[in-house]
Amino acid sequence: FSSTFCFVAGYGHTVPLSDGGKAFCIIYSVIGIPFTLLFLTAVVQRIIVYVTRRPVLYFHIRWGFSKQIVAIIHAIVLGFITVSFFFLIPAAIFSVLEDDWNFLESFYFCFISLSTIGLGDYVPGEGYNQKFRELYKIGITCYLLLGLIAMLVVLETFCELHELKKFRKLFYVKKDKEEDQVHIMEHDQLSFSSISDQAASMKDDQKANEPFVTSQSPTSNDSSLNN
Repeated sequence: FSSTFCFVAGYGHTVPLSDGGKAFCIIYSVIGIPFTLLFLTAVVQRIIVYVTRRPVLYFHIRWGFSKQIVAIIHAIVLGFITVSFFFLIPAAIFSVLEDDWNFLESFYFCFISLSTIGLGDYVPGEGYNQKFRELYKIGITCYLLLGLIAMLVVLETFCELHELKKFRKLFYVKKDKEEDQVHIMEHDQLSFSSISDQAASMKDDQKANEPFVTSQSPTSNDSSLNN
């Protein structure tokens, strides 16, 4: 469980020493990290429907509030709840369970861990006199997974705000209107030429399929008139 805990947090406290262990760590990371990201993305996309989108839509339709205002208030409340339950309260718990940590150091550990920085200067549960050490490690691993999911949900909630979407558009690359018009005119000319070519080919096919009509010679017409 210690290795799992260090892999999740990325502290580098437990490292492979042999060449085989290092090779296995590389292969395991190459396979495990993308699957972990896919798993977190799938979980966040399902959670955000029930945590963010449906509550905002409910207050917007049921109470008639502006959707933008409801989304802003909801994002602020959700951010405050996340900070309280995954930063402040765990920091107070770590400051009690860890003898050498004060509240600031515990809060620092929570922030470094959930922001995936993982410096490794503070690792809980490493004392020899730690009671229920294995169970303690399992609880910290669950805390890190749940906290990371909560952080991603909060970030996704803020990214869906209309104001942040407008702010992100400032960094988009804008295309020149003249270039767009040139591309549109070229596209129209190509489409017109292709249509004209298709019409000409259809006419040629119709002419080729028409039956041949034998025209009467002028001498035969003159003989018929004389008769």
